[in-house]
Order: sequence, then C-alpha cells, then structure tokens
Amino acid sequence: MAGQATAQRGGGQSVRAAKSGRSGPRPRRGGRFRLPRRRGLLLIAVAVVLSGAGLIWVLYGSTWLRIEQVKTTGTRILTPDEVETVAAVPIGSPLISVDTGAIEARLRQKLPRIDSVEVVRSWPHGIDLKVVERRPVLVMKNGAKFDEVDAKGVRFATIAQPLKGVAQLELTASPSPSLRRFGTGRLVLEAVRVAGKLPPAVAKETRSVRISSYDSVTLELAGGRSVLWGSDEEGELKGRTLSALMKARPQGVHFDVSAPTAPAVSGS
Repeated sequence: MAGQATAQRGGGQSVRAAKSGRSGPRPRRGGRFRLPRRRGLLLIAVAVVLSGAGLIWVLYGSTWLRIEQVKTTGTRILTPDEVETVAAVPIGSPLISVDTGAIEARLRQKLPRIDSVEVVRSWPHGIDLKVVERRPVLVMKNGAKFDEVDAKGVRFATIAQPLKGVAQLELTASPSPSLRRFGTGRLVLEAVRVAGKLPPAVAKETRSVRISSYDSVTLELAGGRSVLWGSDEEGELKGRTLSALMKARPQGVHFDVSAPTAPAVSGS
C-alpha cells in the first residue's frame, strides 16, 4: 500500500509537470533578473562618468565657453577703460575658471573711487563689471588740493579744484580729551553725517561745515550767514527747524538749532 501511494504521488507530480510544460524543479523567483539589473546599473554608472567628463571638457577644455568680451557699467567719473585695465580679466580663459572675488578685491584696492563692484559671468563669452562709485558729500583741503569725502567718511580721491555744489569740511579741532578719545576720523564722520541730513535747500546754500569737537558743528552759508548746529544728534529735527526759521526770518544772519526745541535767530 505504501509503495502504491508513493507511486500515485509521483505520478501526480509527473502529470502536473507535463501540464505546465516544465520539467525539473522550479527556479527561484527573482534569479532570472539579477544579471540584467547589474548590467543596467553598470551602464548607468558609465553614462554618468562620461557625461561628467564631457561637461568638464566643455567648461574647461573646449573653446565654446571662453571669455571674449568685458562690459563695464555704472561709472561716472571713472572710464570703462580704467576699470577694465585694473580688472585685468584674462581674455581667452575658460569662463568658469575666472576668480571673480580676486577681480573685485583688485578693483576696490587700486581704484578707491569704487564703493562696490560686482563681477558677473555673462554666459557664454562675457564678464560684466557692475560698478558703484563713491559720491562726495564734503571736500577737505589737502595742501594745495582737495580730498573728496564720501558718506562713510572715507577720503577716496584727491582733486585739484573744489567741486561745485559740495561744501568744504574745515577741521579745527584743538588738542582735547574728546579728540584723543575719538580721533579726527570720528570728527570727519560726524561732519559728514551732519551734511547728509541737511534739507536740500540748506545744503545748496552751505559753503563749509566747520567742526571743532564732537558736539560743535557750524555751517557757513552763502551771504555770510551761519548756523550753529551742535552735534549730529536729532539731525532731522534740526533740519526741519532750520528750514522753518529761514522761512520765518529770511533776513536772519545767525541761526542756532543746537537745541532744536528752543532755536534762536539773530541779525537782519
């Protein structure tokens, strides 16, 4: 009986194998895809490497993306030729390899008139130099010439003649604890701040800004008029107060807005 049962099971397996068209044991699921999957990954890796190598060659080795021109914008006093000469952009070099930071630093160092500059790659063949020049707020006498001073108190250029419409800074500080503490640079910056807060009509009339200490600034206006301004504090309020005084007393000669809530005017 046992032999017959075994034969029947064996016969059943043979029948099922015949019906399914297979002979022998069934292979493991997933084994048939292992080799193609590995081959696909290998092909992808090769493609990535080749693409990267091609990109590097295009950026650095080919002649397609090399510098052919330089364009400068934003200049007022400086000329594009001056800026581009100092920039020394390497024409013919790969655009990607240009050290834009080094060019910016070189321009600021050698051309103090430049307040800020941005060096931009203009694909596929250009470099753009976007310049912002310093603007003079005051001028200071320097021997027989004059130094231009910007809104940050930086003396950035020396010129032969004073600029029309720009007041002259007169530094008359005497040795004092205040001067030793702050230095002349701080006094220059205070004078610049005062000049920057003047109402346009007053700034147009201002011929000089005289400063002797941190809290002693005087404006000399056209027509022999003067303004005791005091310190830089409450500059906007002082400007509004001065404008109102000059309208109310157009014949006034000496104005005092050092205490803007209690201004004074004298002369006629």
